[in-house]
Amino acid sequence: MKKTMYFFAVPALLFYCIFWIFPILKLFQYSITDFNGYAQNFKYVGLSNFKDLFEGGTLGNSIKNTLIYTAISVIAGNLIGLALALLLNQNIKGKGFYRSISYIPTLFSAIVVGFIWSYVYMPDSGMIATLFAKLGLPTDNLNFLGSYSSALYSIIFVEIWKNVGTTMIIFLAGLQTVPQDLLEAGKIDGCGTWKLLRFVKIPLLATSITINTTLSIINGLKAFDFPFIMTNGGPGDSTNTLIYSIYKMAFTEQMFGKASALGIISFFIIIVITAVTVLTMNKKEVSA
Repeated sequence: MKKTMYFFAVPALLFYCIFWIFPILKLFQYSITDFNGYAQNFKYVGLSNFKDLFEGGTLGNSIKNTLIYTAISVIAGNLIGLALALLLNQNIKGKGFYRSISYIPTLFSAIVVGFIWSYVYMPDSGMIATLFAKLGLPTDNLNFLGSYSSALYSIIFVEIWKNVGTTMIIFLAGLQTVPQDLLEAGKIDGCGTWKLLRFVKIPLLATSITINTTLSIINGLKAFDFPFIMTNGGPGDSTNTLIYSIYKMAFTEQMFGKASALGIISFFIIIVITAVTVLTMNKKEVSA
């Protein structure tokens, strides 16, 4: 019986090895070569790819942009999602409709969302520029995606807009589990809205907070879709994230070996940050 059970696990194990373990091993192999993506006569160059990444400035800029992207999307996304969940958890008229409206952006693919917001941000004929013009406001400095200082933050806003619905739903699910008698007891003890939120609801939302924080961190650290669709990493290198830099090195500059080295560095960065976050949040759940 036990042998039969192991036999049924073989296909899944093979699938895992072929599509996960083997590519990772090849990634480590290519990271110490000058492989360009197609030629098979590549040479082994040792750790020079890693040295070039640390000395060339690409790694530092990509990490900086990725960390900014992740930090803002995690903090702002969770705060907005929590605020929406608290608001739409009240007994207000049409809350089902408002919940649906808030969740709709999540249903669209990143490509669709990216193209829509590229039009919204368009300097001359975009939705924001048109609205400003009709209101008689100046439109000279509305090049959101073409400005080095604003491009990254404009993309982060789109990331939050698209994913806040998922964050809201998870918080709503957590709020549904808060015992009403506990809230009533808090009100009897003189707790106002803020104290109920801080001392009752937030601690009981620890699991939801952990889930949302972890998902937001993963989404931020692997950000690629919107930088690729909306700015192509520009202007300059202002929206170059780690994953976009890997794509650019491998498929545009044809430096597959260096891209593999950056992939390994990115892999460990994502693993470490995610693991630290999960462990920290789990400890807070236990203490709560």
